[in-house]
Formats: sequence, C-alpha cells, structure tokens
Amino acid sequence: MAIRMPRIINARPILRRSSSSAANVPKGNFSVYVGDQEKKRFVIPIAFLNQPSFQDLLSQSEEKFGFQHPMGGLTIPCSEELFIDLTSRLGGF
Repeated sequence: MAIRMPRIINARPILRRSSSSAANVPKGNFSVYVGDQEKKRFVIPIAFLNQPSFQDLLSQSEEKFGFQHPMGGLTIPCSEELFIDLTSRLGGF
C-alpha cells in the first residue's frame, strides 16, 4: 500500500500532531487520538464534525469504545495513514 505524500504535505497546515495538554488546543479546534495500536494525538478543526466522512469515523469510535475512551479523550479506531488521508481531503471542503 503506497502512501501519497502530496496529500500528507497538504494536510500539515490543517492537521497538527500534538503531544501537549488539552489547554494548548487552539480555539475552533479539538484533539483526537488516532491509531490501531499506538495512539497519536492530532488537533483538527471543529468544522470537520459537520462532514459525513468524519461522522462515519465518529460512529465507528462510538461502536468500539462507547463513551469510555481509553486515552481519556476522543479515540478514532483507524490507522494514522487513513486518518491523514481523510483529513487532507476534508481540508479543501
């Protein structure tokens, strides 16, 4: 499976990986944890919540974790590559 580098590069202004606390999330954004095994934290725009493809990810998260997320925050059960691909496409909505 090949990774498309241009999409990842285009996603960087919108999608920020962060290891800081919730207090450092800029206004209009929220943080999620993404990954199958090792979870990584990303800060993304709140506007993504209105997008059907992102809502599908949220539904999968609800089915898998309910409201008890292992990281203490919203956890998305998909690979990091899939998440970056999806969010890079949403960046141009």
